[in-house]
Amino acid sequence: MGLTIGVDIGGTKIAAGVVDEEGTILETYKVPTPPTADGVTDAICAAVSEVSSNHSIEAVGIGAAGYVDDKRATVLFAPNINWRHEPLKDKVEQRIGLPVVVENDANCAAWGEYRFGAGQGHEDVICITLGTGLGGGIIIGNKLRRGRFGVAAEFGHIRVVPDGLLCGCGSQGCWEQYASGRALVRYAKQRANATPENAVALLALGDGTPQGIEGKHISEAARAGDLVAVDAFRELARWAGAGLADLASLFDPSAFIVGGGVSDEGDLVLDPIRKSFKRWLVGGAWRPHAQVLAAQLGGKAGLVGAADLARQG
Repeated sequence: MGLTIGVDIGGTKIAAGVVDEEGTILETYKVPTPPTADGVTDAICAAVSEVSSNHSIEAVGIGAAGYVDDKRATVLFAPNINWRHEPLKDKVEQRIGLPVVVENDANCAAWGEYRFGAGQGHEDVICITLGTGLGGGIIIGNKLRRGRFGVAAEFGHIRVVPDGLLCGCGSQGCWEQYASGRALVRYAKQRANATPENAVALLALGDGTPQGIEGKHISEAARAGDLVAVDAFRELARWAGAGLADLASLFDPSAFIVGGGVSDEGDLVLDPIRKSFKRWLVGGAWRPHAQVLAAQLGGKAGLVGAADLARQG
C-alpha cells in the first residue's frame, strides 16, 4: 500500500497528514477542534479532503482519545468529546470514500514509535505517555496488543494507591494521579508552599505564589537548578519508574519508551525514572533490565502511527 493519511484528534486542533511507507510526513493540514461531536466528524472529513487533494490516498487512520472497540470502528467512550458508542469509522468512510481505521490515540503513538522511532529494532515494547494524564500502548511479538475488547493499555488507571487521590475517571489512587503533568504541577505547588525559600527561581517565573506555578515554569526552573522544581521532577520520576517496574513483571519487554510532554525534558526526568525502575524491579539484581528510552517522534508519533495502522489494515 502506498500513501495513507493519519488523523490526530487533539483537544485544541485536529491534524491530518499524508504519510509514506517510511513514516515520512509529506503534507499536513490542521483545523481547530470543534466543541461538538458532529463538528469533530465534519472537521476530520474536511481535513482529510484538504490534505489528500494532491495525493493518491489508499486509506485513513484516526487516532482518538478514548475507548475504541475491537473492530477499530466505534468509539465506545471519549472523555473530552461527547462520543458514546460513536460509529466513527462508518460516518467518515461514507463521506470520504476511503477505508478508515479508528484507534486509540496512545496506541497510535506507541505504534509510530515502534515502527519509526525509538522502538526500531525491538519486538517487545511498552510505551507510556506522560502528558496531562498517562496513556500507553503494548507491542508484543511485533504486534499491537489491544485486548479482547480493544481497550487494553489504559495504564494511567491502574490503581497504585488504595483509596488514594480521586481521579477524573471516578476511581481513586490511579497511576496518572502520581505520574503525569498534572501530578508534576501539584508536587511543585505543594513544595513551594512548604519551603518557598527553595523555590525562588520557580516562583519568580509565575505570579510569585505557589498557585501561579505552571508546568512550563517547573521545566525552566529545574534546568536552572531550582531545588523545588528538581524535586518535583524526582517525585514524578519515582512514581513513573516504580510503575514501569510493575509493567516489567507483567510484560517483560526489551524496552520502555517514554513519551508525552513531560518526557521532553530528556534526562532531567528520564535519568531518575531509570533509577526508580532499577530500584523497584523485582529480582533486578539477577534478571535482564529493559531499556528505558526517550520517544523520538514527539508530537508526530500519533499521526504517523495512525497512518501506518491504516496501511496495515
